[in-house]
Amino acid sequence: MQSFGGRQLARALGPWSRIEDSGPAYARLAAAIRMLILDGRVPLDARLPGERELAGVLGVSRTTVTAAYDLLRSTGYAASRQGSGTRTTLPATHTSSLAGSFWSPFGPDGSDILDLAHAAPEAPERTLHEAYEVALSQLPRYLPTCGYDLFGLPALRAAIAHRFTVRGLPTIPEQILVTSGAQHAFSLALSVFTDPGDRVLIEHPTYPNAIDAIRRLNARTVPVAFAGNGWDTDAFAAALRQTGPRLAYLVPDFHNPTGLTATAVERDALASSLAENRTVAVVDETLSELALEGDAPAPFATCLPDQLAVTVGSVSKPFWGGLRIGWIRADTTTVRRLASARATSDISSAMLEQLATVELLTRMDDVLPSRREELRNRRDALMSAIDTQLPGWSVRRPRGGLVLWCDLGSPVSSRLVAAAERHGLRLAAGPRFGVDGAFERRLRLPYTLPVQTLEHAVDVLAQAYAAVTDGTAISTANIHDLFA
Repeated sequence: MQSFGGRQLARALGPWSRIEDSGPAYARLAAAIRMLILDGRVPLDARLPGERELAGVLGVSRTTVTAAYDLLRSTGYAASRQGSGTRTTLPATHTSSLAGSFWSPFGPDGSDILDLAHAAPEAPERTLHEAYEVALSQLPRYLPTCGYDLFGLPALRAAIAHRFTVRGLPTIPEQILVTSGAQHAFSLALSVFTDPGDRVLIEHPTYPNAIDAIRRLNARTVPVAFAGNGWDTDAFAAALRQTGPRLAYLVPDFHNPTGLTATAVERDALASSLAENRTVAVVDETLSELALEGDAPAPFATCLPDQLAVTVGSVSKPFWGGLRIGWIRADTTTVRRLASARATSDISSAMLEQLATVELLTRMDDVLPSRREELRNRRDALMSAIDTQLPGWSVRRPRGGLVLWCDLGSPVSSRLVAAAERHGLRLAAGPRFGVDGAFERRLRLPYTLPVQTLEHAVDVLAQAYAAVTDGTAISTANIHDLFA
């Protein structure tokens, strides 16, 4: 169980007393804590600070904190047990509706629905076609073999290792395992480093398929919320100490879905906490090459000992998801362990796609500038359309990656997604990127489609939003409505 100290909760609360200028302080405090729970900044089953401690830090009476906790308990957002303090929860109606829900980002065959649930761009057709031509010309050399290679094609392992070295992380081919995409790579790492019941630390929010993979192995997530515009390194360190996770899953570069990039100071602090607790980090670098402003960061693994860093990546985002080629970079002992685990389910990646990827990696520095320029234009167009059509939304401009993380101003994300589907637009709701129903105020929007398509999508989205809110956002000033 995670514990929130008084100072830690006070930092997360910010100027909570401004939620409503009039009305009782205890209700304003309860409303502020409730929004932290729904936004995922305070995870479920986290122990809240004691009443006396929080009152002292906030500079209010203990009676105020007691009344706020009572209101949270009576509305289902907190529970108390003898000896375990006050813990965060969700109302039963909320959790039961989540348990019965099913989310699928794919439409029926032949569906012409506009898809903004996926954050993956189309292929650079000419470059991809040329890469396959080269691959086909080289394929006859491999036809006399069995076609299987558990570790991956040697030429591809060498090309991936070279790319890491160029980016500032010296790597040899023996440190690379080729996989069938980054998701396959992460699942392999989970199978090697965790057992059922083990804890896995995640950023909150995070990539939803990672959450699904953790749950499939019956491991337990330890969500750590962001702090405003970056990583809460103190909360990260505390979660490592308190929960002892076997693994940590991080996306430090152009994070999906927030778009944040860890600063040098944050990277050092995160790496120091991981090293101190001897926690292996699976670092997702699928978006690392998509810097839209400035240079791409050096690999996070430069901050960690090799035996604690497992880096996963793929060509899905810079090139095309249909290639299904990814990789793991780790120390040679770990690579051999991962390959042994792979042999039980998937003995090789496709030969032709591996050959094509070798050619693509050699062309990466020629292709990426135009790819980045295209994504930059799409990002700016999507932000401009949102600013015009949905002025009440708050959106941070990401320095790279593929998505915007929108604050809707009210907890209507799931309802908005359902309404948008009826208008012919498929989206992924905020709670899809968290655990236990968090992020109902959030919506992820990828800028991976052409500019005109994105502008049309925002038109449709604005109609759906108006239908959900009757043209007006739900104000957080109404305390009684917040707890309805």
